[in-house]
Amino acid sequence: MVTYQDVVSAAHQIASVVHHTPVYQSQTLNAQLGIEVFFKGEHLQRTGSFKFRGAYNALSRLTMSQRRTGVIAFSSGNHAQGVALAAQLLGIPAVICMPTDAPAVKVTATIGYGAEVIRYDRLTQNREVVAKTIAEERGLTLIPPYDHPHIIAGQGTVALELCAAVPELDALFVPVGGGGLISGCAIAAHGLHPNLRVFGIEPEQADDTAQSFRRGVRTVIAAPDTIADGLRVNAPGVLTFPLLQEHVADIITVSEAEIRAGTRYIIERLKQVIEPSAGTGPGALLAGKIPAGVQRLGVVLCGGNIEPQVLSSLWDDA
Repeated sequence: MVTYQDVVSAAHQIASVVHHTPVYQSQTLNAQLGIEVFFKGEHLQRTGSFKFRGAYNALSRLTMSQRRTGVIAFSSGNHAQGVALAAQLLGIPAVICMPTDAPAVKVTATIGYGAEVIRYDRLTQNREVVAKTIAEERGLTLIPPYDHPHIIAGQGTVALELCAAVPELDALFVPVGGGGLISGCAIAAHGLHPNLRVFGIEPEQADDTAQSFRRGVRTVIAAPDTIADGLRVNAPGVLTFPLLQEHVADIITVSEAEIRAGTRYIIERLKQVIEPSAGTGPGALLAGKIPAGVQRLGVVLCGGNIEPQVLSSLWDDA
């Protein structure tokens, strides 16, 4: 169980190292939609995504013995970078398992933070099995990307900051991968405002959480293919899914075209470079997928680690 107090504790734990990221508005978009939208800029967080919050919260709570031995994580990129930087700051050796198709910009940054990177084939190998095998061989502590109480609590600090900066929100849009960000944010939001509705935004081509939400049981899908590489997860987390069921109002899915349009809009209008995973929320807005009754909406822009060729391709279909 992860509680509101755990999120508050995480906020204190990471306060000295994280960026207090800004909140943006587009008056043009507000006028177009007829509601007020507040974008939380986690693309400007250290390592370029919210993942640093949970990673530092988890690593900073390890025992001295665990710190000396080191940690291992598996990630397509953003959790990899978060763990790598947190480990560097805390003097902890880090090994990161990354898929062979991970964005080069994320691999390069992870190595730059001092981590050892081991590659695996996402289509033929199970990343958890790969990481656990190496962890056992080397005696490393596994730091999963979302199924960890300290990770979930750390990610929830995003919503703590947003709700403090923007009072009286009535809904949140949060991207969904494994569920760490949205479950932490929902716990934080409901600790402050029990009636605030939280909606997950997920790619149609990686809709494991949407399917699970509808069926009431964790559902595994084939390895997904989506431009939103940070959300390429084939099943919601064991720890996060019950939290989603308790705290999340619904899961909204967006097409690849809608993700591209949302990413493009933030870059063009707000002059903020985000990655496609962060474009899911704006994509849902532009597609008119706004639940009834929403007037003041917070939207989490989860990251900004985008490869140059992906960035340029966003205008191919403009």
